[in-house]
Amino acid sequence: MAKRDYYEVLGVSKDAGEEEIKKAFRKKALEYHPDKNKSADAEEKFKEINEAYQILNDTEKRSRYDQFGHAGLGAQAGFTKDFEGVDVFGGFGDIFESFFGDFASQTRNAPRRGQDIQEHAMISFNDAYLGVEHEITALRNEKCHLCKGSGSAVGTKPERCTECRGRGQVRRVQRSVFGQFAQVVACPTCSGRGELIKSPCGNCRSAGIERRRAKIAVKIPAGIESGMQIKLTGEGEAGLNGGPPGSLYVSISVEPHEIFRRDKTDLLLRLSLNFVQATIGTNVEVPTMSEPVILKIPPGTQHDTTFRLKNKGMPHLRNGRKGDILAQVKIEIPTRLSAEQKIGIKELAKTMGWDEGEDLDDRGLLGKIKDTFA
Repeated sequence: MAKRDYYEVLGVSKDAGEEEIKKAFRKKALEYHPDKNKSADAEEKFKEINEAYQILNDTEKRSRYDQFGHAGLGAQAGFTKDFEGVDVFGGFGDIFESFFGDFASQTRNAPRRGQDIQEHAMISFNDAYLGVEHEITALRNEKCHLCKGSGSAVGTKPERCTECRGRGQVRRVQRSVFGQFAQVVACPTCSGRGELIKSPCGNCRSAGIERRRAKIAVKIPAGIESGMQIKLTGEGEAGLNGGPPGSLYVSISVEPHEIFRRDKTDLLLRLSLNFVQATIGTNVEVPTMSEPVILKIPPGTQHDTTFRLKNKGMPHLRNGRKGDILAQVKIEIPTRLSAEQKIGIKELAKTMGWDEGEDLDDRGLLGKIKDTFA
């Protein structure tokens, strides 16, 4: 499981000061100490809280963490110290440490999965309809290309620590008012790595990782919608100690279409007709996402009538079945009439009974037409 953000663990912002971090640590440590909290996950949370404090309370480690995340800490992350002089338990910090030991030391050298990363891709409406392979550029921590992640200069290798014999841990004995206690802690010579780098890599300075921009091809399926995410396993940040890389999550945004408005797999279209076409009927060409089709408009079609063109919409993301195009009729009324048109409309008005003996002007005629077809 990927580590949580240290700031989130302590419940502080990234610009929190030293005193705020200490205060948050005391509160969290008291809440989750295994002697006081009997929940099943109390011990794990207690470890996590102390680990977060040790990193954020150290100026150098905090700087590396802010820049590179967990991967930038290497073997420095973990439950490596006492409580840095913060007496959260009223003077019994060392005793509690002796009781519970160095919780993280046993897994310090274990392979750790890399962090997940998030990127964004903007695609066209047509690409969302057809599906596309889209290239993105991701900034991520990768294995150093020079030392291949070893941290040692080319031609050299890390050497096994002689003090801990490669285990990354040493055993120490403490005396207290309760007697003698044995404790396993991170090896102070190798900082828990189990090995020493005597000739650091000139590129990554023994970190084994470097920050690089990578071009990654993302296969975007047909039918995708804005707000959806695509997961690319193994395309996140590099793992540590031989651990697997994290995942890359790509959030998708789809540009709007010039004509269509999307409703899941259906496409909505405004179909403009003049009042003559709507009255006597006609055949009109309707655009689709591929080739236009001819739609028969029956006589007497009313304003806001919706015609359905089946299987002409967007494909379903999972089964590929296409939705429909819903063409909604909007009858356009002319705003100006020529003298000849006015005569013709007046004749039509008489046959339709619109004038009722009145001598309608242009505005009156257009109003009658609008009232009839609206």
